[in-house]
Amino acid sequence: MTLQTVQANDSSTLLASPLALPCGGVLPNRMIKAAMTEGLATPDGRPTPELERLYALWSDGGAGTLITGNVMVDADHLERPGNVVIDREPDPDMAARLRAWARAGTRKGNHLWAQISHGGRQTQSVVNRRPKSSSDVKLRVPGGFFSRPSPLSVEEILDLVGRWATAAKAVKDAGFTGVQIHGAHGYLINQFLSPLINQRTDQYGGSLENRARFLMEIVAAVRAAVGPEFPVSVKLNSADFQRGGFEFSDSLLVVKWLEAASVDLIEISGGTYEQPRFLTLEGIEPLSDQNVAPSTAAREAYFVDFGHAMQAHLNIPLMVTGGFRRRDAMEQALEIGATDAIGLGRPLCVMADAPKALLEGLRELPRYETRLGLIPRWLRALRRSNLVKTIDGFSGTYWFYQQIWLLGTKGKANERFSVFFAFLTVELRSRMILRRRHANALSGK
Repeated sequence: MTLQTVQANDSSTLLASPLALPCGGVLPNRMIKAAMTEGLATPDGRPTPELERLYALWSDGGAGTLITGNVMVDADHLERPGNVVIDREPDPDMAARLRAWARAGTRKGNHLWAQISHGGRQTQSVVNRRPKSSSDVKLRVPGGFFSRPSPLSVEEILDLVGRWATAAKAVKDAGFTGVQIHGAHGYLINQFLSPLINQRTDQYGGSLENRARFLMEIVAAVRAAVGPEFPVSVKLNSADFQRGGFEFSDSLLVVKWLEAASVDLIEISGGTYEQPRFLTLEGIEPLSDQNVAPSTAAREAYFVDFGHAMQAHLNIPLMVTGGFRRRDAMEQALEIGATDAIGLGRPLCVMADAPKALLEGLRELPRYETRLGLIPRWLRALRRSNLVKTIDGFSGTYWFYQQIWLLGTKGKANERFSVFFAFLTVELRSRMILRRRHANALSGK
């Protein structure tokens, strides 16, 4: 692809303008590195020099804010092996590692926010064969990658609320400048919000108010732990895009409640592992219609229509992530009020300085995802199988995982790395991390 540039750096553009948050914090510009899983922690979930190198590169890259990948509040419910885990008050070694990560990730004066999360039923079976969720509804992804969950007790729910607060306080003390509560993409909070998954009959199930109770209790606990002047964000699905799931009308109500609860920024995304719209992948069922009128914004950004529809109901900043590649589309989305901040993800896995390049005149970022996939075109008929379709779809994601690993370990990505070898390499690395984790557990380390 030939990348075009405009004539000169225009510091007056909306992309370059600062964004004030309700808590008093100010983001240096409107570009935010969205959360992307890194897989670079130690087997027991501690930050590493590789994470420091990765976030130093991204700090140098020009984004006003960096949001980390999943920082888990439960070591038994990882999003993937290699996640950072903060499930208790950090010991001296963990605290020192968090401080080093924070220093590297803020070295150019940008914000660094930790995304705090729990896998719930989206915890792979190789990590936990007995995961917990809002209810016992099994993830409908073929291949046996996920086990049937059991419902969390009220006591376990309250414990998890406290863990979110503990993690938030830990990263604040370490020098992070904000936190994001992950309530999207089918992870545990989303599993409570979705009526398709949440079959509870107690105070955490039934009505939307009850299904949102877990999220609202986490927000209150986190705010109490970090104080009124520390940025607190929530990542929320605009919709799950599944029949009977969390819908756009639900999302609008929850956003209003979050605004009243002193949340500083809402990131809008959508989908789950069953319907992975956040990865622009095809799900296992047809998309459900959310009745959101299309906007005049650039069609490349999938969630921009939801952001535009949501802004009429919001008085706090909104961030939209997913599909942005052209600078003019980003500027247009900001101009029409479809979003207040632009979330950038996959391009930064290869081009770590993409935000800086955009500010200096780059017109369009590379679309690496258009050439990724395991199944060659002449074998596309195999994708009629849900299992093959799932593996083929997620294989491109493994290519980006490998690029992140290369940035963290080598300081440079490799566009020529094949999708097939990326898939194998990431899987083997994950199994090695799990073996070391189990060995450490057996030895008492």
